[in-house]
Amino acid sequence: MAKGQGQAAPDAVLTRIGQVAMLHHAGDREEARHRFLGLWAEIGEHGDALHRCTLAHYLADTQDDPEEELAWDLRALSAAEELTEDLLADRHEGTPAARALYPSLHLNVAADYDRLGHREAARLHLWRARAAAHSLAPGPYEEGVRASIDRLELRLDGTERGTGGPDRPEGRGRPPRQRP
Repeated sequence: MAKGQGQAAPDAVLTRIGQVAMLHHAGDREEARHRFLGLWAEIGEHGDALHRCTLAHYLADTQDDPEEELAWDLRALSAAEELTEDLLADRHEGTPAARALYPSLHLNVAADYDRLGHREAARLHLWRARAAAHSLAPGPYEEGVRASIDRLELRLDGTERGTGGPDRPEGRGRPPRQRP
């Protein structure tokens, strides 16, 4: 529908990001990474914060190197924080969407830090994920995020005891990345 009929026009960039995400979920990780990076080059470091948040969130999933994955997840979190600041100034309509991503963004950063052996940073972001999850609407997404938070918490507790976690062979496994 057109904007004049009560609904916003579709966001072409978010549509393109979604199309590439479908390619990634279909199994073509390398091509998805290539296309996501092309979109990132178009958007740029200073492009729309919602676009950067969404794109970086998905781009992290395509990385082979855990440090690169963390870098993209931190970019996504930084862009989401910009959107929250924009909410206070009433400058961006995408702020509620970014706020709904906060639990997942912090969960993913926590998992990245866990894989890199930074347990305290992992725990800090896991705590932030749990705190942000209180604002999620009840439903399957909220349940999935909370279950992933619980699994990572158990894994961190198990890792500190030297067991590798309940379902994690040493150095392998991670909570599923959450998407709204």
